[in-house]
Amino acid sequence: MPRIAGVDIPRNKHVWVSLQYIYGIGSTTSLKILSELGISPDTKVNDLTEDEVNKLREVIDKEYRVEGDLRKEVDLNIKRLIEIGSYRGLRHRRGLPLHGQRTRTNARAKRGPRKTVAGRGQRRGATKK
Repeated sequence: MPRIAGVDIPRNKHVWVSLQYIYGIGSTTSLKILSELGISPDTKVNDLTEDEVNKLREVIDKEYRVEGDLRKEVDLNIKRLIEIGSYRGLRHRRGLPLHGQRTRTNARAKRGPRKTVAGRGQRRGATKK
């Protein structure tokens, strides 16, 4: 497996898909990098020459912020929001969605598994008033 930006990319996949295993590189960015270097996106990583792998490594290291540096930057941005006490910072601190989604139902992934509360729900034989 070729190692690019500290990540072993899979050998048996197309190059444009394999590059997406690097944090910070998505489909658009991977296609952009490959067109810049003149490498066909449909070639498998197995078929790349050592020279092409080195070119990929150089371009990604020089021009793009990926992996550890990008993760560090994102974490610092979140910490800054929390420190200044912005609305988004408060939502991060409480572990809730940031962008105005409803939380009365949904948002289970962010809030974690349900916590049951005693005395909730319909009781058998209870009549409505």
